[in-house]
Amino acid sequence: MFEKDFRNEPVELRGEIVGLGESKLIRFAIDRLPTGTLIEIPVYVFNGEEKGPTVLLQGGLHGDETNSVEIIRRMLENDYFKIKRGCVIVVPVLSVFGFLHFSRDVHGKDVNRSFPGSKMGSLASRIAYFHMREIVNNIDFGIDFHTGGGQRSNYPQIRYTEESLESKKLAEIFNAPFYFPSKLIQKSFRKEAHKNNIPIIVYEGGEALRFDEDAIREGIEGTLRILKHFKMITKNPLRNVKKKKSIYLSKRRWIRAKIAGLFNSFVHNGDKVIKGQVLGDITDTYGETSVKIKAPISGYIIAINYFPIINRGDAIFNIGSVEKRQTK
Repeated sequence: MFEKDFRNEPVELRGEIVGLGESKLIRFAIDRLPTGTLIEIPVYVFNGEEKGPTVLLQGGLHGDETNSVEIIRRMLENDYFKIKRGCVIVVPVLSVFGFLHFSRDVHGKDVNRSFPGSKMGSLASRIAYFHMREIVNNIDFGIDFHTGGGQRSNYPQIRYTEESLESKKLAEIFNAPFYFPSKLIQKSFRKEAHKNNIPIIVYEGGEALRFDEDAIREGIEGTLRILKHFKMITKNPLRNVKKKKSIYLSKRRWIRAKIAGLFNSFVHNGDKVIKGQVLGDITDTYGETSVKIKAPISGYIIAINYFPIINRGDAIFNIGSVEKRQTK
């Protein structure tokens, strides 16, 4: 696993060459606003002098997932990419239009449901096409940073592709609080990369349009563990951080609201819960009725819907179970 001959060599992106031992910021023109204003996607390349893997670190595939952007921004700000071995390609904000409009979508389309994309398609499709052609063709593996959506906050977790032993290994090295296999979604970035034999792990932490300091910290620490494991950096600047081993979740289950009303949670994200435990309640706006929400299984809370006004059928808690251990 990962015994292949890594490709580290001068990187060429749209005619810009980044040689061994060099670093460069390349701005890719992607489209123009109706006003004529040019929109660019910034891409940082940090190329080490010694042979090693080429790794993609990617944020803002969904424009409203600000934690993903902040994780990369802080790593850039703190000069964590002193790469000795291999190469790191950093895309802080892929969906620039979505970021500008605080939106998951671009002109009504999800970039992460538009892969492999088309040169002449929608803007979302063109971003996906650019990404596969210019960036992904240069990498050995990658980390795709995300958050929960729709007022749902994800406790820091890594999702990997079950069919890929390499992605499972990367998930274990990252060592987020939780990790588990996740199905490949049609036209998603991870599925398209998998089709091209490029393992991608997805880091999820926090919620859209809101910073979560714990999620940001976990994202940075996990990324540095990956870079240190592959000897891409000489030392981990956060090397003194003590960390428990990541918990493997064998299955996950969403709890949905049985009635509409005002939702109150009695537990916190990441809490360990037992079957039958009262996790919260939903009340009507006049205080006449109240429905308790009980845990159907024992496990850990890995996501909570923090929006207080709930409709019947809304997802409110996600519980990850460790009942069945993964066979080695």
